[in-house]
Amino acid sequence: MVFASDSYDLSALLGAVGEVAGNAAVIGCSTAGEIAAAGVSDLGVVVMVLGGADFQVATAAASVEPDGLRAAGAEVARAAETVADSPYRVLLVLSDGLSGDQEEIVRGAFSVVGAQVPLVGGCAGDDLRMERTSQLHGAEVLTGSVVAAAIGSQAPFGLGVQHGWRRVGEPMVVTASEDVRVLTLDDEPALDAYLRRLDAPAEAWTDAQAFTHFALTHPLGVSRRSSEEVRMIAEADFEERALVCIARVPQGGLAWIMEGDEESVLTATDMACNAALAALEGRPALGLFAFDCIARRSVLGVAGIQREVERIAAHAGGIPLGGFYTYGEIARDSAVGGFHNQTLVVLAVG
Repeated sequence: MVFASDSYDLSALLGAVGEVAGNAAVIGCSTAGEIAAAGVSDLGVVVMVLGGADFQVATAAASVEPDGLRAAGAEVARAAETVADSPYRVLLVLSDGLSGDQEEIVRGAFSVVGAQVPLVGGCAGDDLRMERTSQLHGAEVLTGSVVAAAIGSQAPFGLGVQHGWRRVGEPMVVTASEDVRVLTLDDEPALDAYLRRLDAPAEAWTDAQAFTHFALTHPLGVSRRSSEEVRMIAEADFEERALVCIARVPQGGLAWIMEGDEESVLTATDMACNAALAALEGRPALGLFAFDCIARRSVLGVAGIQREVERIAAHAGGIPLGGFYTYGEIARDSAVGGFHNQTLVVLAVG
């Protein structure tokens, strides 16, 4: 698994990986920062290698056609059939978070594997330019795609999911939305309602880049049937005064503006790691994968993100650790479901 900045010639990079990896299956993606036991990097590369007689792996890739996210999720999930005789399985999914509602990819994958195969992974990044991300499969560099690795094992996998955000102010009704676009909140143009409630700086009202950086630390919380989910606001539509999120925000539901600080985010980090390791049924972990939202990094700052990775590494206890900063996180099992924003997802390999 290769997690790399898109500042590289990714085709050349995959060629170099292939020279070392030989016939090993390869998936990966571009990032918004890389995570390893040694710390956080920008413009770097992290490679995690999984192998041995106790593991089976099958990979797949699918292009995300217009209105075809669910079909793409279902297509890559069929790789799990190849490892069906393993007692424990997980489907690791890496997608293009800029291609539309990522919940549709999760729904498509779930329609194939059901609740028995946990889904885990994240959306590729492009160092916060929000223009184009890359997905890696074998020797191919793809865009607008989803790649997956179905992993079968003789030992369990553990999954931990926490975000560390809290509500700010009173709830608002999503009075109009279209897919990932929030048009009005409490019958007021959504962008205006959002910026006004937060007393946002003047530049966030007119400058796209300034808005994106401001919104990273002020996501929306969305009320769902059995939980509350966080939605990353990717951009502002200044013409229509709308908010554009990474995943769907249902019309008619309640939404909150949310915020966090270093303490709340790092507490969530510990909780996610503990949950992932506890799910291994007492077995020692062989390695940890971390899929961490770029917005959490914005809250923590340079020193804080180093402290966060040090905490994850401490939980890892010297075993391999790899991952990346994402544009959205995937985690679904019997306890948690769906697509997440501004959340830490930890996968422990037993």
